[in-house]
Amino acid sequence: MKKLLILFVLFIASCALPKKCCAQFSYKGYDYNIKNILAEQLKFSTIYGAVNGGTSVSDDKRYSVTSGILEETIIETPYDYSLTIGIRKIARFGYENRANTFYDGTESNYTDAATVGKVKGFEYLFEIDYARQQGVDYIDQHHFIRYSSDDDCDGPLCIDHFAAKVEYLKDGFADVEYFELSERYRYKKNADLSFSIGAAHRLAEPYGYNPLEEWILDNGNLHYTYLAIQEGYTIDVANSEYKDPSGNLVATNPEVWKEVVIPQVIADYTEKKRSELNKLIQHSVVIGFDYYKYSKSTWLHAWGNILPWHYNDGNKFSYHNYISEEQWYDYSAGLIYGIKVNKNLGYFVEGKYNKYWNREWYDFKFGVNYIIF
Repeated sequence: MKKLLILFVLFIASCALPKKCCAQFSYKGYDYNIKNILAEQLKFSTIYGAVNGGTSVSDDKRYSVTSGILEETIIETPYDYSLTIGIRKIARFGYENRANTFYDGTESNYTDAATVGKVKGFEYLFEIDYARQQGVDYIDQHHFIRYSSDDDCDGPLCIDHFAAKVEYLKDGFADVEYFELSERYRYKKNADLSFSIGAAHRLAEPYGYNPLEEWILDNGNLHYTYLAIQEGYTIDVANSEYKDPSGNLVATNPEVWKEVVIPQVIADYTEKKRSELNKLIQHSVVIGFDYYKYSKSTWLHAWGNILPWHYNDGNKFSYHNYISEEQWYDYSAGLIYGIKVNKNLGYFVEGKYNKYWNREWYDFKFGVNYIIF
């Protein structure tokens, strides 16, 4: 981070000098000014921030009997909330309706996952969410810059037959986090359909690694008692006292210990072991398509990507070591379809699906609209 800050300061300082250095350059017969380029890329972008909140699930009451005495334990769940901050510049497709006056961070824009945008050039999104859902805190992030061009283009910063996307995704609820860079050769079959092929480079934790594998007994059960003791918990069976590593009393009977404390012990241990490992980079071949056709009565937008081959660098924690086959398929897809049957009736289907390594995350919606005149 310190090196990046130094480079950034040097870059700004050099560009402020009254000479033609990094502030201007030429490419493909065009003269470029970085200040003008940045101003153009920020034009029509939206910076937004919002706070959303609401009631979570109700408190859970659990009962146990100790020495003939009924004990009640209340598992409280605090309210849900999200704090969203972001900046975006993404051209809307013809079917997208900007119904809200403001961005509030709750929008579900399926087209953000598409490989190719509606317009040529650069589009971007930088968004971070601090959220709590059902008592669990998350930090979700989604950042990307994507570039696409038409065939035989001749404009500024235009590269023929090319598409690229840099993306960082962290979804706490789906428990997935990765950084991905893809660069592709893009072939437009016609005005609606295009195909692409290239390479994808993903940086992520070693998915497939199971920290609990060494604690699995021959009968398939988890030896959670020894695991808890190793992590610093103490058990006094005679007095029915269960204490955490700090000496705090966390349970007074086996039921609460097993049902309440042990799940937290396992979660903390798993998170600790996963965080101890370095992230791995995975090089893969990627093949994709994009289709978009729109009219006022019918529209279809579909895209898909498949990663059929992955380079094996021999790393101990490579995903190749956790599957029975030498290769596997990672893929993502999206579909947005709508039709207005007549002036009264219309229906729609929207959704996206992702499967990377042993992680799946998706969302969808469909419905019918009938307007009574």
